[in-house]
Parts: sequence; C-alpha cells; structure tokens
Amino acid sequence: MDLLGLFLIAVGLSMDAFAVSICKGLAMRRAGYRSMALVGLWFGGFQALMPVLGYLVGVQFKEAITAVDHWIAFGLLAVIGWNMLREAMSGGEEEDDGSLAPKAMVLLALATSIDALAVGVSFAFLDVNITAAAGFIGTVTFVLSAAGVKVGSVFGAKYKSRAEITGGVILILMGTKILLEHLGVINF
Repeated sequence: MDLLGLFLIAVGLSMDAFAVSICKGLAMRRAGYRSMALVGLWFGGFQALMPVLGYLVGVQFKEAITAVDHWIAFGLLAVIGWNMLREAMSGGEEEDDGSLAPKAMVLLALATSIDALAVGVSFAFLDVNITAAAGFIGTVTFVLSAAGVKVGSVFGAKYKSRAEITGGVILILMGTKILLEHLGVINF
C-alpha cells in the first residue's frame, strides 16, 4: 500500500473522531492545549490500536466483525448522542460538560474506532507494515481531533445550549449513517 492510499484511509477513519471532537469542544467553555491533546490522545490512540487488533484477529473472524461493527457503532453513538440531548434539554447546569473523564472518553473513542478494527482485518490480507500504518492513522487522527476540539469550543462559547443539542443530533445521525451504509440502504 502506498503512502497516499494510507493517508486517505487515515483521513477517512479519523472523520468520525473529528466530528465527535467538535462536539466535545462545543460542550467546553474553553479548550486549551491540554484538552486538545487529551482528546487527540484518546481518539488517536484508539485509532492506532484498533487496526493492530484487527490485524491480529485476521482472516478467521473477518465475517463476524464486519457483520456487527455497524450495529456496535450505531448503538454507542446513539446512546451517547441521546444522553447529550437529554442533558442539554434538562435546563440544569451539568457538572460534566465536555468531560474528558476516562469513562466518557473510552466510549467515544471506541465508538469512533470500530471501523478501524475492520480495516485492520483487511490489512491482514495486504502487504502492509501494520506498525507504521497504525502509527500513521493514529497521528492523523490525533491532529484532526485536537483541531476539532478547538473548532467546537469557539462556537460552543456563544451557543452553548444549541451546541449541545447539535452535538447530540450529530452523534445520533453519524451512528444512523454508519448503520444505513452497512445495511446498504444509503451509499455516501
């Protein structure tokens, strides 16, 4: 696999993490370098880890993973999005707005990296240096996720409640899109 092909795969895989990072930034009052780096590390780390795990799983489990990855991603994103909507509409001030706690971040990082697991399985069939590929995917995702947090925080300060609702809707729509694409209903 050439560098351009790997770059396109890395960017494609990181788009979910980028969108969720924007949503995370929307919920923050202020996104400093620490918050940006932390979100980037969570998402970049999972995006680097999942292709390696997929690669190790290899050919024998390809069908099982491909058959359920879209349901897992849909479920996780829908639950997280629904919780964001519920909290935004409750009217109260949540103490965990923009939380970067491991409990919150693990679910988001997992939800946005499920496709990377399937890509890792496909890498098992290709002439790919999995260590270099995973590092590259993780780095691209880190950069885009960190930037996404900053972009989201700029808009979130002005439109906090609307931003939280928008973030929840985006997560639910992303999960629905993943599900519909894998079911063959839509093709983007």
